[in-house]
Amino acid sequence: MIQHVVVLPRQKTPALNLQLVGGGTWSLDAQKPEHFTMIVFYRGYHCPICKNQLHDLLSKKDDFASAGVNIVVASSNDQALAEKTVEEWELEGLDVGHSLELADALEWGLHLSAGREGTAEPEVFSEPGIFLVRADGTLYFSSIQTMPFARPKFSDILGAAKFVIEKDYPARGEMVTL
Repeated sequence: MIQHVVVLPRQKTPALNLQLVGGGTWSLDAQKPEHFTMIVFYRGYHCPICKNQLHDLLSKKDDFASAGVNIVVASSNDQALAEKTVEEWELEGLDVGHSLELADALEWGLHLSAGREGTAEPEVFSEPGIFLVRADGTLYFSSIQTMPFARPKFSDILGAAKFVIEKDYPARGEMVTL
C-alpha cells in the first residue's frame, strides 16, 4: 500500500512519467530546463477552478519560458477526458499529461479525494499541487492543497522564480527535525 508522503526541498523528487494529449510521453528525468520544471497537478475536467487556473498559466507560458522554466500540467483524467479538456478549455500550447496514477500522486504528496455523489467528480482524484523542480531533479518549491480554492497565483510564482534565479536564493523548508 502506497501512503501519502512529503517531498522535501533540496531532495530528489519522485519519478514522473506521463502520457501527453496529442501523443507522446513526458518524463521528468528527460527534462533539461535552464532553471526549473514546473509541474502543475490539477483536479480534472470536472473542476471549473482548474479551468481558470490553467488559462492563467497558458497566458504566462512565454514569460515562464523566458525565465527558463519548463511547464507540464497533469491530472488523473483518462486520455479521452484529457483530450476533451484541452479542446473545450482551449489549452493548446500547454503540455497536458493524462492518466496520472493515484499511487504516483501520493508519492508526490498530493491529497486524494473521493468524488461526491451526484457530481461529475471521478470516483477518486488528486487535489491540486504545484512543484518547481531544479534542473538537477531536486525540489525547490511546492504548494500542495487539500481543496480546490485559494490557489497560488502564477504571476507570484513567476516573480518568485525570477527573484530566486537572480539572487541564487536557496530552497527553504528542508528541515524535518530539530
